[in-house]
Amino acid sequence: MKRYPIFLLLLVIIASPALAQDNKLTKRQKADGWILLFDGKTTKGWKGAFLNSFPEKGWQVADGQFIVEPSEGKESVNGGDIVTNDLYSDFELMVDFKLTEGANSGIKYFVDPAQPVPANPRSALGLEFQVLDDDNHPDAKLGIAGNRTLGSLYDLIAAPANKPVHPVGQWNTARIISKGSHVEHWLNGVKLFSYERGSDTFRQLVANSKYKDFTGFGLVKEGRILLQDHGNRVYFKNIYLRKL
Repeated sequence: MKRYPIFLLLLVIIASPALAQDNKLTKRQKADGWILLFDGKTTKGWKGAFLNSFPEKGWQVADGQFIVEPSEGKESVNGGDIVTNDLYSDFELMVDFKLTEGANSGIKYFVDPAQPVPANPRSALGLEFQVLDDDNHPDAKLGIAGNRTLGSLYDLIAAPANKPVHPVGQWNTARIISKGSHVEHWLNGVKLFSYERGSDTFRQLVANSKYKDFTGFGLVKEGRILLQDHGNRVYFKNIYLRKL
């Protein structure tokens, strides 16, 4: 039998995905100030975007994941969006997500808790890290110059075309950093772009977007984190945040 050095065997063991624990923080992460926003077992810390409690339908907690139940791709007509109970301003957020074919969803931040309940079902307003199957959902071809594709600041700033996307059915990791007015979008360890909230450039982007009629869009000092129900099955896990 071929023999391998002990240190190589240790490297294999350490790197083994099977040993990774979802929805758990390491001692180092805890020391660095990270907190779990989702424990993988309950809906603790979350509620419906326009409800006082967690939706009674439309979402599942199973196998350590938040799962959006499909409803023919219709936005917020089933369970609706879910949001954190707590508000955040300066933060770093990490979220693992997995798409199904043709799926649409999003991770929103600076979701204003004071926004009125809409007359008709729709997503709560907030800055959005777009989560989308670019190859099979028509939204990828709408908007301006690709600003509705995966990783984009939805309808405002397009993610680069050469972004590192894992295929449908595999996990991707979104990372959002917000410090003062500076915001960054990352995907699978690669920075996609940055922008300044409230800058002249930002205000012009909003003025040219679907949000132009919403006064002060994206400018609240603190807001909730949101996972979107856009009527397609999407999976979320490992939702970590640390305040900056």
